[in-house]
Amino acid sequence: MKILFYLGIAGIILFEIANVYFIMPMPGSQRMHTIDLAFCLYQLRWAFRGIFSVMIFLGLLPAFRVSPWVSSVLLAFAIVVAYLFNFEMAAEKMFSQPRDLRMADAKANAVKPEKLVLGIEQNGQAKAYPIQFMGYHHQVRDTIGGAPVMVTYCTVCRTGRVFSPTVNGKPEAFRLVGMDHFNAMFEDATTHSWWRQATGEAVAGPLKGNSLPEIPCTQTSLQAWLDLYPNSLVMQRDPSFQEEYDSMNTYDLGIGRGKLTRSDTASWNEKSWVVGIATDKQHAKAFDWNRLKTERMIQEQVGNQPIVVALAQDNASFVAYKRPDAAAVFTFQNDTLSLGEKRWDLLGRAVNPADGNLAKIPAYQEFWHSWRSFHPYTTRY
Repeated sequence: MKILFYLGIAGIILFEIANVYFIMPMPGSQRMHTIDLAFCLYQLRWAFRGIFSVMIFLGLLPAFRVSPWVSSVLLAFAIVVAYLFNFEMAAEKMFSQPRDLRMADAKANAVKPEKLVLGIEQNGQAKAYPIQFMGYHHQVRDTIGGAPVMVTYCTVCRTGRVFSPTVNGKPEAFRLVGMDHFNAMFEDATTHSWWRQATGEAVAGPLKGNSLPEIPCTQTSLQAWLDLYPNSLVMQRDPSFQEEYDSMNTYDLGIGRGKLTRSDTASWNEKSWVVGIATDKQHAKAFDWNRLKTERMIQEQVGNQPIVVALAQDNASFVAYKRPDAAAVFTFQNDTLSLGEKRWDLLGRAVNPADGNLAKIPAYQEFWHSWRSFHPYTTRY
């Protein structure tokens, strides 16, 4: 019977490691297509634990009679492994949600103006969420213009998305469960499906193939956002996470030293910055950030859609809009887009209301490895 003890110990240790290995950034884990296996292991975790626990219990006394010290060490090691992989290394334990979501107007704001933010305007209200804070929390739940929003950011992919936290028309709660192909994944509380941050798509579980409604956002410097929305509220530091925020202080600039969050300064490397635009599920294009900094404005076509991408004078704020047609040639100066006599500000708002606003097209700053992974059909500009 003692063999059951040893098999149970080996089984529980290997299971707890495997249960985390496939959904955390461990050597080799994020480059394999194992999301279905990871989801299966997670869903059956209590069955596996029950089986191995029974084996350990049945073989415990025989094993202790033969080798009490060895058995004690093995049992203690199994307990430590189970604790570490279920608590210390659990994604939602490592990256907590804000305990005190503080918002301030421009006058009371304490965030530096050069900091990058995800800016959202909805139903007449504007709010900005510093990437430095979002990068630690991964998601922040809030209400803008009377409607709930789920603001997300993944530092390993260097990209932010904002979603309506509704599933099947009902409000839903989400928790950070891990990552797949280096992108954060969230689990909904009702169906326990897993949702990918970079696309809002459910990649495992009962709702696989469904997508969360996306809410448009703009990545700018805080100063640029407040220039455009002077009445905007700005997310402030939560005093409970000062050390975590400070560790992200240089992330905006791309000069962090972390292997997963560092940036490549050269173009088209794994951690090079791109601006990605997808017009549908067959057409996408990536624009090199270095080239965008040089050209300031790029006019191109993605699929059948003519577009214009522009980078503001602060070298941080960027926007993308649909062009009326392929023959339309814009100019860009002093953060103002022009087409003939017509003028628009950085947010596509017409200087002369009669000219109409520009139609914004979703564009995301992202690491090249991330954009390429989730848009395998993408081309490069």
